[in-house]
Amino acid sequence: MALDQAQALFHAQGYEGVGVAALAEAMGINPPSLYAAFGSKTALYAEVLDRYSRASPLTEPLAIPGVEPADALVGLLRKAACIYAADPATAGCLVLEGERSTDADAACRARRFKDASVQDLHSFIVSTHPDKAEVVADYVAAVMSGLSADARAGHSTERLTAVADMAALAIAAMLPPG
Repeated sequence: MALDQAQALFHAQGYEGVGVAALAEAMGINPPSLYAAFGSKTALYAEVLDRYSRASPLTEPLAIPGVEPADALVGLLRKAACIYAADPATAGCLVLEGERSTDADAACRARRFKDASVQDLHSFIVSTHPDKAEVVADYVAAVMSGLSADARAGHSTERLTAVADMAALAIAAMLPPG
């Protein structure tokens, strides 16, 4: 419950936008208790990022057996478009937006999660299209970053899904069915 509140604040306001006092208040604890439990605001942020990444339903399309890689990746982008725009208070992706942080340590922590996700995409693609895995994984990550930024800017699910559908054309061209 307390981590839910911290996650909501970090997601809505970014790492820099949230102070320790606001985090402690939202979590129902006092600042010394926050430090005792997590060590620092940055350590709390790292725990929130880890929790957010583990709970993400975005990889579900990649786990469907027998689906062509291009179709699975488009499913991932379409799902991201829906999730990123679902709640204006927490629009976008906590990890991708965290990577844009002006706090170097916070940005680095978020980047580690993003890099792990790009590696997962690469691993998914490499088994069927080894020569295209790197560029397609990078492309999907770039589209997701754009979808996240656009969701933060208030773009609708329909508008984000249209972008995902356009990206589908490039992905299909790069990853023809085997």
